[in-house]
Amino acid sequence: MNETQAAKILRSDYERSEARREQATAVHLFGIRYAVELVGLSLENILKRAEMPTSYKTEIRKGMKLARYVVLREP
Repeated sequence: MNETQAAKILRSDYERSEARREQATAVHLFGIRYAVELVGLSLENILKRAEMPTSYKTEIRKGMKLARYVVLREP
């Protein structure tokens, strides 16, 4: 995965979560789902390409750290 692909996925997940007012959750889940793929990529560049605030970098990192402790399940 490259930064452009990651940005598209993040933006899509974020937009789908807006109706449920779960944007921060979507950002955390992005970090959890793609933790391995995100290693070595610039989170700042991903957020810029997704046209999202760079402050979400912290939220993505939280998800990445949680990835080793959680198992995702479909709602």
